[in-house]
Order: sequence, then C-alpha cells, then structure tokens
Amino acid sequence: MTETVSVLQVNAITFSYGQKLLLQELSLRIAAGEMIGLLGPNGSGKTTLLRLLSGVLQPQQGHILLEGRDLRSWGRRGSARRIALVPQELHMPFAFTVEHMVSLGRTPFMKPFLGTRTQNDQRIVAEAIEATGIAPLAGNIFNELSGGERQRVMIAMALAQQPAVLLLDEPTAHLDIKYQIETLELVQKLHYERGVTVIAALHDLNLAARYFPRLVLFQRGIVADAGPAEVLEPGLLSRVYGISVQVGILRGAEHLSILPPGGQEKSDSEE
Repeated sequence: MTETVSVLQVNAITFSYGQKLLLQELSLRIAAGEMIGLLGPNGSGKTTLLRLLSGVLQPQQGHILLEGRDLRSWGRRGSARRIALVPQELHMPFAFTVEHMVSLGRTPFMKPFLGTRTQNDQRIVAEAIEATGIAPLAGNIFNELSGGERQRVMIAMALAQQPAVLLLDEPTAHLDIKYQIETLELVQKLHYERGVTVIAALHDLNLAARYFPRLVLFQRGIVADAGPAEVLEPGLLSRVYGISVQVGILRGAEHLSILPPGGQEKSDSEE
C-alpha cells in the first residue's frame, strides 16, 4: 500500500537567530485537511516555524517538503499559490480599501509587470469577500477598521490566494472575546467547507482546546504532538509554561478548560 504524501513535511530542520537557537532537528508531518494549533510560550519558535513553512525564512539545516517537493524549488510565487500566511498585524502605508486589500491575494497569479486582474481574479476576490462576511466593508479603508474586521480582511486576502495551506500567526491576538470567537469560527468553517489545511500559532489554551483537534506544544522543539486531552496535561503545561494549572471539563461543557490554580469552578473529573 502506497503511503499518502503529506501536504507539508518538516525534516530535521534547525534554525537560529544569531546565537539564539529556536528550532533544533525538528520534524513534523502534516496531512492534507488537518487543523493544527501550535502552542508554547513566547520565544518557543511557533512564529518562526510558520515563517519557515511559508518560505519567508529558510532552515539552516534540514528541509521542508510541500506536496512531496522541496519548498525552495517552488520559488516564492509558486509557494504563494499553495500556502497563505496571515500575520498578527498588517499596517498599510496607503489608504487601500478592503476590496483592494483582498485583491492583493491574487498577486502570485498575475503576470509580472502587467498586473491586470482577469475576470476570474475578480470572481475569486468577490468569493473571498463573501465567504468572510466583509462585503459591507468592501469600500472602507483598511487602516480604519477595527481589529476584528482587519483580521477578517487578512483572512479574505489569504483565501484569494486559493491556498492548500492556511498559516495563521496569533489570529486572536489583541481581539476582544467576541472577535476571537468569530475569527476562529470563520477559520473552522472555511476548513470544513473548503478542506484547507490550517496551522495556527496560539496563546489561548482554552480556544486551542475548543477549535483544534491536533495540538503541537513547543519548547525549543516539540514537547508533545497529539489531541487536546494528551497535550493539555497539567504536569506538561506546568513544565513548559512555568506555572501550575488545573485542566478538566467544566459542568455543561464539551471541551477541556485550563484554569489557574485555586480556581473555584469544578470540573467533571473533580466530582
């Protein structure tokens, strides 16, 4: 029986910034259609891994395969047609409208120098705007939007790339709880409807437990790679984050919850 080719395969990569080693001989296989949350404290290498997977950075050792082929051989335009990266924040020096911003997602598909959008490009941009629910904002200036609205626009811009893989760097950072939930509900919906592979760096362990069936915990490499029940283990989290936590399922809830020590809520495991 032939083994299924992973959409992304990380083979023993090492990366450092100067003397600071972030990732050492890290290996990871990501199957098409997975939804993966990357966890770990600041400086653990989550954002660096996303940049390596997108091709923005290159590993100093090892290599990354995209659909069975070395990522470097795809070139920047080629990889951008398969992988889209949504950064934490995006500041534009110009007063671009939302529609203009989303249309930038078609850049990898446009002919160099001409830069003319075809009817197909326009259709794809319109579909991305509709899918992310930002049609009422199409004529607004991107820089004048709220944080949650900008996050949706950036996701729409990524969708316009028609990626096989969607990378998100802290998609809920700086958002209030309403926009945090709306953003992850949107990502989950797009994942189910379009079959896009989603890999997101996250800080909120409770949101990670709720939305991501596979979690990868980092601390200068992979500490754990499994489902929420295995990765969000109190002893493991205490060792990685340096603080004691309680983990359980609260009454009436479906997903694991992570609480600070001494929390008053009782989980089912405590009853």
